[in-house]
Amino acid sequence: MRGDGFEGGCISLIALLIEVPVGILLGLLMSLRAWGPAHEQAGARAMDWVPVLWFGGFAVGVLVVAAAFLCSAHPCAAAVQLLLAALALLCAVSAWHQGHERAHPGPGVTCATRTGVPCAPSAPVTGR
Repeated sequence: MRGDGFEGGCISLIALLIEVPVGILLGLLMSLRAWGPAHEQAGARAMDWVPVLWFGGFAVGVLVVAAAFLCSAHPCAAAVQLLLAALALLCAVSAWHQGHERAHPGPGVTCATRTGVPCAPSAPVTGR
């Protein structure tokens, strides 16, 4: 049995009105979290999994809502939820990539003349 289009649209709008502020608040909290004192340490840090888990959990919650819409015969509402879940998964992958780059910095700048040797700053030239 196919669901009513108006009913599916209203339910989708209500779900979006709940999920969009939650997603914005989640993004805001994760961006403000980076300003804390724990992130001011010098050197290589451990991988920060908190933003990845929060965005991934939000995406899983949206996927559950999309599955409920599909089971209740509201394909348009489910399609909107799947798009929102794809956006949340994109944010989770982006958070993982940023955390990985921060935890595993690339090699330093190497000299063109000696392979694999970090460049030392050139000595200042003094007047004679």
